[in-house]
Amino acid sequence: MCRRLVAWDGNPYRPFCSQRCQVHDLGNWASERYCVPDKTVGCENDDEADADESDRINPSARRH
Repeated sequence: MCRRLVAWDGNPYRPFCSQRCQVHDLGNWASERYCVPDKTVGCENDDEADADESDRINPSARRH
């Protein structure tokens, strides 16, 4: 969080510099400020995105 250089050996909070930064990072995950994209979950605009992509790959294959 603070971007300080961290001593790896003997640091109980690694990869963080301190407990404060470790807890702050955990709070960001818990509040969903951070997330890992899940491509298995659909989106209501998936069909439109697929159509747009096929237009870029093969413009003559447009869906109407």
